Amino acid sequence: MQKKISRIGVLTSGGDAPGMNAAVRAVVRTGIYHGLDVFGIMRGYQGLMEDDIYQMEGRSVANIIQRGGTILKTARCKEFYTPEGRKKAYEILKQRGIEGLVVIGGDGSFRGAVAFSQEYDIPVIGIAGTIDKDIYGTDFTIGFDTAVNTAVEAIDKIRDTADAHDRLFIVEVMGRDAGYIALHSGIATGAENILVPERKTDLKDIINSLQEKERRKKLVNIIVVAEGDEYGGAQNVANLLKEHLPKAEARVCILGHIQRGGAPSCLDRLIASRMGYHAVECLIEGKFNVFVGILNNKMNYVPLENVGKKKGTISEEWMKIVKILAS
Repeated sequence: MQKKISRIGVLTSGGDAPGMNAAVRAVVRTGIYHGLDVFGIMRGYQGLMEDDIYQMEGRSVANIIQRGGTILKTARCKEFYTPEGRKKAYEILKQRGIEGLVVIGGDGSFRGAVAFSQEYDIPVIGIAGTIDKDIYGTDFTIGFDTAVNTAVEAIDKIRDTADAHDRLFIVEVMGRDAGYIALHSGIATGAENILVPERKTDLKDIINSLQEKERRKKLVNIIVVAEGDEYGGAQNVANLLKEHLPKAEARVCILGHIQRGGAPSCLDRLIASRMGYHAVECLIEGKFNVFVGILNNKMNYVPLENVGKKKGTISEEWMKIVKILAS
């Protein structure tokens, strides 16, 4: 029989994402509804290592659903990824009487959770909170919708000024290993080219395309580049293009961390609330060591150990759509 859990901890780890607060709120209030004691762990695994933990009540999460960032803060902790660090974390949780853990973060956070859950008898539930949307087994990750809408709003404004001056703009969005923000924001803003880490970039093809558009007097062009593209981001792409297109007035705009902040969108608040609720339900029902995702609008539970083995991938269909619509 699965042991009955009465005390749980919740933490946010890795990069922050809009909607994390909504997930924390859902975990706390669902836990309290079921009679559990819920503890907030500050600064992710780092706060766990330092016993920076406090008991949360319903009012602890009042008026946070609309706030970006995370009230629990977040940090990266190398010590937790060592056996000695995880042993220390386990002893702190045992001293506190915490019997289950909810980790809100991305694949790096889940890798730490996998090792911890395999070594010790404290079950872990993962909630996919990352703007990159690169977690296998879910159509949504908390924060992606807000981040991509922030990028879309910025690129729309950039196109206005590009049109006023007949300029080529190379816009860099976040995505060190995943190009979903670039793909979605680029399609939604009518970008002429989209460069993502998942696909080899044919710079010659881009140059030929821009030269052909120059002949057609189409001088306004937007290229959206994920920061992890093989050429190393927007500035490097711009430098290479200028060598072959000396007449083009090219400008670079790097959106940076603006994509991480801001009030979460309605979608991010909804999926975060839904995932947080089901994470607690998993602990109560004995469905341990899984991450909670949403696939085809249904809850999808993936073993934590499988998360790092596969990544979400950009389909050939999307890349074909990009090529056709940008022509």
